[in-house]
Amino acid sequence: MKQVVTFGEIMLRLSPPLNYRFTQAASFEATYGGGEANVGAALAGLGIPAAHVTCFPANELGQAATQSFQRLGMDMSHTVYSGKRLGLYFLEVGASMRASKVVYDRADSSFANLDPAAFDWDEILKNAQWLHWTGITPAISAAAAQAIGEGIQAARRMGLTVSADVNYRRNLWQYGQRAQDVMPDLVAGCDVVVCSENDADDLFGIRPVAGVENKFASISEQLMTRFPQIKQVISTRRKTQSASHERIKGQLFDGAYSETPYYDITPVVDRIGGGDAFLGALFMAL
Repeated sequence: MKQVVTFGEIMLRLSPPLNYRFTQAASFEATYGGGEANVGAALAGLGIPAAHVTCFPANELGQAATQSFQRLGMDMSHTVYSGKRLGLYFLEVGASMRASKVVYDRADSSFANLDPAAFDWDEILKNAQWLHWTGITPAISAAAAQAIGEGIQAARRMGLTVSADVNYRRNLWQYGQRAQDVMPDLVAGCDVVVCSENDADDLFGIRPVAGVENKFASISEQLMTRFPQIKQVISTRRKTQSASHERIKGQLFDGAYSETPYYDITPVVDRIGGGDAFLGALFMAL
């Protein structure tokens, strides 16, 4: 398989150790991650060449974030360094019946202020077979939306497979554009889409046909009719038993419906990025 390229923001995650609460913490553990980059890291771990494209601040934090993914085997050679700020989020890891909490501090990051012209997509994608993005990217800023739109156009022209996890985050859309106006044009260029019933309704006004038993198959058929480029629709379904116990299965529709059994994940080691790991394995199999 040729290279998979992912595009999106990577943030610094700070978490209290030992499941402490924020109010108990005297120190924080630092890790770096982002939905798109997590998929690439999963693929790299499975032996698939993977590259991530992003914008980091031109300082030591940007270098540390770059090196964290290079250590996972990812090509970070197309990273753009500009601006002064790496987005942050603080995670309070849940335990048993206590849910996790997240506090974001990502406004005005280098990625939000990127220059779309800094990304030469013909060069970035010349050795690639697949481009993956998520709905978080166009939610961050108009510039980020323009950059991924140009990436999708280049990928289509070059014959790559394009995938998107639509991942609608209502609170992120703060720059004067609505997701409902931006996302359809981007999704129209995708071959593989990760979309839940709720996201299909919120973003595209697509609801299951009344009375059907398989609601996911119903919304998938409608997505494929509205966006003829889509060949597969994917989703996960979770049954959260506690912060330490998840039941999860995968669903896929490509004209026919397939699903996995529910798998019990207990104890949960790190809930963040579980869906991204699922996508990495699935993309390798498609």
